[in-house]
Amino acid sequence: MMQLSLPQFSPLPAAPGVPGRRPRLLIVDDQPVNIQALHRVFAADCQVLMATDGAQALKLCRERQPDLVLLDVQMPGMDGHQLCAELKADPLLRTIPVVFVTAQDHPDDETRGLDAGAADFITKPFNPAVVRARVRTQLTLKAQADLLRELAFIDGLTGMHNRRHFDERFAAEAGRAQRTRAPLAVALVDVDHFKRYNDALGHLAGDDCLRRIATALRACLRRPTDLLARYGGEEFVCLLPDTDLAGAIGVAQLLEATVRGLALPHPGQADGVTVSVGVAAGTKTADLLDNADKALYLAKAAGRGRVSWLVS
Repeated sequence: MMQLSLPQFSPLPAAPGVPGRRPRLLIVDDQPVNIQALHRVFAADCQVLMATDGAQALKLCRERQPDLVLLDVQMPGMDGHQLCAELKADPLLRTIPVVFVTAQDHPDDETRGLDAGAADFITKPFNPAVVRARVRTQLTLKAQADLLRELAFIDGLTGMHNRRHFDERFAAEAGRAQRTRAPLAVALVDVDHFKRYNDALGHLAGDDCLRRIATALRACLRRPTDLLARYGGEEFVCLLPDTDLAGAIGVAQLLEATVRGLALPHPGQADGVTVSVGVAAGTKTADLLDNADKALYLAKAAGRGRVSWLVS
């Protein structure tokens, strides 16, 4: 079998938003020879994932979150257009650019692909340099879009995600939990007697206190899918996908203990700055936030500086 000799290429940009990480590409084609050809083009400077059908590709996208998908159109079962439509309909996956790589070269085929949500269209047989150039363009555009999206979702005071970002992520994770019957958990965190803190020490000290608490809370979340956001005022919220009640209580107890361990002086509390945490978890997501709020009220009523919970 003749070996393909590739020219030397300049490296592709790092993964969007993750300096130093090689971009993660998913190649989807029902013909292994086509996958191998594209793998040779990108293996040197990309993490290459491979799938031979639409269902397998969709599963990989949900589990591995590729930075770009190189997608064949004609496949048995779920074809490329259907897969592209599925990706664009999922709030957690819709920002992944899709580039069709296909033998179809009629203008109507290209139009249909672009209408399905594809970012670009490459015909076979492909030129390796052209494929890399187009992938480079899409990775660069995604990095720019991710940066703008991130700036819109960041709380200006604490540097954490804001309520808007949480609302979008919660809606997406709630939908996924309902589809897969996986548990979802929420923890609402409220700084105890924060008004007294502000009244005694001033708002500049209060702002610094919130920043230190936010940093400490964020350090407690170990999984990339976990999210901390400023919910408003002196409230924070943690979104914990694939987490049952026992797991969420453990995280909440760590949050409470970590803030207590900061030993920040509080003029109105002998034991310093503390937080109360309300936890809710389950597969019924409609009442999740309401139950977390009720649990937070129970923690406050029981004396503050503690964790309470409800099952959703």
